[in-house]
Amino acid sequence: MPPRRPAANKGRSANIERKTSETEISLTIDLDGTGVYDVDTGNGFLDHMVSQISRHGLIDITLKAKGDLHTGWHHLVEDVAITLGRAFNEALGDSRGIRRMGHAMVPLDETLAMVALDCSGRGYAVIETTLDDSMVETLPGALVKHFFESFALEGKINLHAKIITGVSPHHKAEALCKALARSLRDALEPDPRAPSTIPSTKGTLSG
Repeated sequence: MPPRRPAANKGRSANIERKTSETEISLTIDLDGTGVYDVDTGNGFLDHMVSQISRHGLIDITLKAKGDLHTGWHHLVEDVAITLGRAFNEALGDSRGIRRMGHAMVPLDETLAMVALDCSGRGYAVIETTLDDSMVETLPGALVKHFFESFALEGKINLHAKIITGVSPHHKAEALCKALARSLRDALEPDPRAPSTIPSTKGTLSG
């Protein structure tokens, strides 16, 4: 029988509305979900990225977003990642009872992606996508890296992500999102040996 989620982690969800002169975003997440998603950003591949994080991380996500697309996709991608990161950090609360760290290597045909992360309360990102000079379907490849960076900084996560090998830009971006999802799932799982403890010698993960 799998370990029961500690009582301190019940209700790990958040609902955020973000409206600026550039974008308008409505987001609900549940870290203890089953991977159910309803995502509409106006960019099909960005939808695909967020949906992969939901499905493989078992994080329920409802996301509606629109932006000033006449300027390109930058503002929309950045603000979606910012909102996701902030919602994640809010839903996580004091991080009591979690494993805190996670990692995954995910293959997708010719591609192999690696993600390692620490829900440390301190945002940091080292991202190597090899996509900066590519288009990923309708999305400039450089925005994939920016998405990961913005999510990590706003989510207060130490995030390392790297494409080990690969050819297809689509496969690279998708594998990175799946690896992020699996790493988050590992890090957020309850630790049955320390179900009521904040996983830090400082006694806090608030920064």
